[in-house]
Amino acid sequence: MFRSLFLNKYCVVLGQANSSLTAYLPLVDTPVRAGFPSPADDYLETKLDLTSHLVKHPSATYYIKAIGDSMIDYGIYSGDLLVVDRSLQPKIDDIVVAAVDGELTCKCLSFINGEHHLLSGNKLYPPISLVGKDVHIWGVVIHTIHSLRKRGHS
Repeated sequence: MFRSLFLNKYCVVLGQANSSLTAYLPLVDTPVRAGFPSPADDYLETKLDLTSHLVKHPSATYYIKAIGDSMIDYGIYSGDLLVVDRSLQPKIDDIVVAAVDGELTCKCLSFINGEHHLLSGNKLYPPISLVGKDVHIWGVVIHTIHSLRKRGHS
């Protein structure tokens, strides 16, 4: 449904969230420490379905892959997987996926000097004024999935 709307050189749509697919994975109840773990801690496991944890509105949620470096100060890096909810009303300071004059982008919704703007998370990119532009907000980014392992490792 979204594929024809979203393909451009900056974004790749991976598809709508499917809540009927569940995969319960172990969740260790003990928080992880940054130092040496206490041997006295019990490592009890429960089960967590990651989809139900990340997706609150399955019929209005989709995944999209971020490309580029314009949102690095917000913790969004090229190759990250974004979880986007179309059912949420965008608010100032939300990270949104928007089509601006037909170009899809991921930016922070802002209000500067009485006008709406989209802000990058990288000082190399200026704010995008939305005055006089054809703007469609395609959803609010609610989560980002970021790999900590460098690409190329198996």
